[in-house]
Amino acid sequence: MSTPIYTALADAATALRQQGYALLQPDDVATLAGLPLATLDALIPSWDTLALDNYLKDGGRYRRRRHACFVQQDRALTPTPHRAHWQPLEYNALHGGMHRLFEPVLPLTVAQPAWPALITAIGRLCSAARDRAAPWYVEAHQFRIDTADGIGRPTPEGAHRDGVDFVAVILIARDGVKGGETRVFEANGPNGKRFTMTAPWTLLLLDDAAVIHESTPIQPLGWHGHRDTLVLTWRAGGFQGEETAA
Repeated sequence: MSTPIYTALADAATALRQQGYALLQPDDVATLAGLPLATLDALIPSWDTLALDNYLKDGGRYRRRRHACFVQQDRALTPTPHRAHWQPLEYNALHGGMHRLFEPVLPLTVAQPAWPALITAIGRLCSAARDRAAPWYVEAHQFRIDTADGIGRPTPEGAHRDGVDFVAVILIARDGVKGGETRVFEANGPNGKRFTMTAPWTLLLLDDAAVIHESTPIQPLGWHGHRDTLVLTWRAGGFQGEETAA
C-alpha cells in the first residue's frame, strides 16, 4: 500500500497551480471547512442510504450513489432543481453521452452544517488557485463501491478527466477491502503519483485540465467490504451539456 505525501494546507492553491493536484490530510480538511472532524462525521451515516447505480454498462451491481447540483458564489451554495448527470464521450468513453438520472442526495444530508461548509470551502480554494470569483457550477456525488460480487471498480471508465475545472475526491470510509489505489498522472507529460487514501476525510483536489486520474479496483479482505467517497466537481460557465453565459 503506497503512503500518501500530503500537501500543507497553506500550499494547496500553489500546488494546484504548479502540479495540478493537492492532497490534504483530514485535520487540514476540517480546518479548511472551519469545522471539527466530529461535525464532518455527522455526514457519514448518509452513505448507508445510497441507491443502486443502474447505468453501469459492464453489468456490475457494485456501485451505489446519490447526486445533487448546486451553484456556488463565494460562501453561498444554492441548490438547483434535480437534473441528470451528463458527460461527453471524450471524457467518459464508457458512460459518456448518457443522461443518467440518479437518486438525489437526501435533504437531511444537504441540511447538515458540514455539507455547505465543506463544499464552499473547497470551492473557494479552487477560486484562489484559478484567481477567479465567478459562480461555480457544482456537482456532488456520494459513492459506495462494494465487493458483494467479489470486486468493485471505483472508476470503471479507467484513467480519465471529468470535463470540469476542478475535481475533489474525499475518502469517507474503507471497510474490509484491499486495493483502491489512487493514481494521478500528468495529462500531457510522463509524471505520475500513486498512493492509497486510508483515513476518512482525506481530500484529493485535482485541476482537471492538468491531470488524469483513476482508482484501482477493490477486493474484500473477508466476506464483504466497501469503499465510500464524496466526489465533487466545480465548473465555470454551466453544467456539462447545459452551458450558459457565466
